[in-house]
Amino acid sequence: MAKVIEGLYYSESHEFVKVVGAYGYIGITDYAQHALGNIVYVDMPDVDDDIEVDEDFGAIESVKAASDLKAPVSGKVIEINEVLEDEPELLNKDAYENWIIKVELTDTSELKNLMDEKAYKEFCAE
Repeated sequence: MAKVIEGLYYSESHEFVKVVGAYGYIGITDYAQHALGNIVYVDMPDVDDDIEVDEDFGAIESVKAASDLKAPVSGKVIEINEVLEDEPELLNKDAYENWIIKVELTDTSELKNLMDEKAYKEFCAE
């Protein structure tokens, strides 16, 4: 079983959101990085871009697949994890520590549409 962390919000497309105050750190789950294999590239939006829930905001490429990143929440991008531009493989080392973007949340009620760690574990076991 892939690692799942308590206190995060999870989407069916295997992104997570860590909420800190008015901000959300968005990344891919451990399950996703295992499924993708060795990650070689991360395409991220620009700072100040607006992202909308369920819309693509970037992509991840691995040696075996490419996958779109779907926004689990809406918000304004206020920071990207620039380290991933040169070291995308950090997502394979620890997907939860190496978030992809930080957004200012525009509608926190969207969080109720995401799964908690228990529901996400059950979802991944299906």
